[in-house]
Amino acid sequence: MRKNKLKEKIRGGEPVFGLFVSIPHPIVIELIGYAEFDFVIIDCEHASTNMETIEEMIRAAELMDITPLVRISKVDRNEILKVLDSGAQGIVIPHVESKEQVEEAVRCAYYHPIGMRSLNSGRPGAFAKYSLTDYIAEANEELMIVPMIESVEGVSWSESILSVPHIDFVLEGAADLSQSLGVPWDTEHPKVQEALETLHEASERCGVPYAVVSRNLDSHVKWAKKGTNIFVLGDDRNTAFRAYSQKREVYRGVLGGRQ
Repeated sequence: MRKNKLKEKIRGGEPVFGLFVSIPHPIVIELIGYAEFDFVIIDCEHASTNMETIEEMIRAAELMDITPLVRISKVDRNEILKVLDSGAQGIVIPHVESKEQVEEAVRCAYYHPIGMRSLNSGRPGAFAKYSLTDYIAEANEELMIVPMIESVEGVSWSESILSVPHIDFVLEGAADLSQSLGVPWDTEHPKVQEALETLHEASERCGVPYAVVSRNLDSHVKWAKKGTNIFVLGDDRNTAFRAYSQKREVYRGVLGGRQ
């Protein structure tokens, strides 16, 4: 079983940086790894990546020595089982609005005595090359559970949600939260920021690390000053688009008025 370096770094208070990955190809993971990110969140909520490709993307993360998490589409026993048996070192759960969602995810993701994940001797367990009882214990140590709270309902129940054992960090979902508050995509709106502050306070009371999606430098600095060490710097598609667009504009600009 591979050690979860992301988990170790968070426990040690180190700043860590990740990206959502929606482009369904392992080479994207390699690019992110060479750029020295700490983790990726392979997206199964807003992307249509098949399970075979997810496994190859996880394998690429292993080769690059970065931590592969997978954002599942919902709390579903079979989906959780498949992504973990493919080698994911943790799951990100979208749209969490109750502690029962997290409790069910824990039950599906962990082996006995914490949960009841179906036993398997596949690739995370080195195909039974080593002791499977040792593997089960190690898997329970290295696994990560990450709820996303991204609605008014979720924020209102955030302290109850974050009281569930085995949560490694909570990730804000300001985009969907803004829509829930009636100001879609206005993530800097005072109502959204107030809700994020409420979520952050709940995370501190529960002793759960808080993670932000850094949408601009001002926001990034603000949350860093509050002690946040876990940053998701957007996703691969938007990052690539902005880089392509910026590069084109720079080179077009030197031509003056020429089209």
